[in-house]
Amino acid sequence: MKTFLKIVGVLVIVLLAAVAGVIAATFLGRQSITDGAEFGPVRIVKDGIVSVGVIDLGGQHVALVDAGNDGDAKAILAELSRRRLTADAVTTVFITHAHADHTAGLKRFPKAQVMALDREVGAVEGTEGFHGPATRLMPVRPTGVKVARALHDGDTVVLGGTPVRVFAVPGHTLGSAAYLVDGVLFMGDAADADDRGTIKPSPWVFSDSQPEDRASLVRLANRITTEHIPVTVLAFAHSGTRTDGLAQLFVYARANE
Repeated sequence: MKTFLKIVGVLVIVLLAAVAGVIAATFLGRQSITDGAEFGPVRIVKDGIVSVGVIDLGGQHVALVDAGNDGDAKAILAELSRRRLTADAVTTVFITHAHADHTAGLKRFPKAQVMALDREVGAVEGTEGFHGPATRLMPVRPTGVKVARALHDGDTVVLGGTPVRVFAVPGHTLGSAAYLVDGVLFMGDAADADDRGTIKPSPWVFSDSQPEDRASLVRLANRITTEHIPVTVLAFAHSGTRTDGLAQLFVYARANE
């Protein structure tokens, strides 16, 4: 019996070490999120391990890109309070993808319209699951969130005179989206930046398909070039921003074409 328990103990230690190794490889070496970074009407708010984009729409209204990792949305509410606003000021939440660290705060903004790419609606509402090595283990159950508008690649949503352009970047999840607001391109988890500013693809352990994600980033770079779309800032959900436009995305695209 003691021998059996020792074997079990060793296996548990090995498993924990493996999990710790995966987490370290995924999250260490990233640029830090810069809380409060501002780019025109956009402000970056740090919520633990993720960032949230707050878009000033004028007239005491804002929109969000994602809703953070905290179910109480404390960081977002603090930002609203700084502006002398309440949760009711949030008119719209654009979801980059439905992982819980990007959607946890949604219920704190009941008057906001939730928007997500059409292929991600089921995941946001909790009727569909994910397919990554780790995310397939997440339970599939209704979230209580209803998507008010299903978006499509190439859509432009205009809020208070502010256009938000939608790009499909499947791979991290089936319906991952990027959003362009006044030159700021919100990448969600489709891409990341290490501490040298080099762009990395979505982490494989949390992604439905890392190869598809790589292909999406290449397509996005080529599309932005072909259509002459002005991008000045890349905003990543789990790391800092790049303020040199598309330079690093182009480097990544050339290396992965």
